[in-house]
Amino acid sequence: MTTLLPRIELESAPLPLCSVIWLHGLGADGNDFASIVPQLDLRGCPPIRFIFPHAPSMPVTINGGYMMPAWYDILGANLVDRQDAAGIQKSEKAIVALIEQEVARGIPYERIVLAGFSQGCAMALHTGLRLPHRLAGIMALSGYLPLASQFAAERHTANAKTPVFMAHGTQDPVVILKRGEDSRDALKALGHPVQWHTYPMPHSVHPQEIADIAAFLKQVLGKPA
Repeated sequence: MTTLLPRIELESAPLPLCSVIWLHGLGADGNDFASIVPQLDLRGCPPIRFIFPHAPSMPVTINGGYMMPAWYDILGANLVDRQDAAGIQKSEKAIVALIEQEVARGIPYERIVLAGFSQGCAMALHTGLRLPHRLAGIMALSGYLPLASQFAAERHTANAKTPVFMAHGTQDPVVILKRGEDSRDALKALGHPVQWHTYPMPHSVHPQEIADIAAFLKQVLGKPA
């Protein structure tokens, strides 16, 4: 049995009827996005449980082997030439365990959104689109689709039509805009319904993006279960 990742949990109101599992980026932790919840206009949404897990610490090659919270190793600045498939798949199992925990707590799969920023975005796309149960939506912020060459063969039909919110900064020096655009194009070519947004920002979050995230959550979670 997979040990559940340590995490922060916040509820927009008592007795949640849906969940958002939000994955942080490299070197951060679950606190990174917890502060955004009070900024989201969630009027019209049922009560939501927000879950912000902490990735385990590991040596990260691109940072000289320095130990830091990471979902998988980063082997080079290019991000896609050499990828840590074993690390990605290990984190996938840990994230699926969090999803299953929500189902055990009474939240149906189709009322769960999987979200992530940067490396967390990569994990949200990788995990959510392979899951054999339909999710409410996937939010992919300032990241990319990892292991893209394997994706067409490994994706699951359950999430073929799940809405995907993708957002990227036009001045991002960490995950360059083209990396996000290539991932968007790969998903669209396979028929995934991608909502693409860009913002005048580096590798960060934009105020308009926060408003657009709230609108997406209303779109996919706002209807009664």
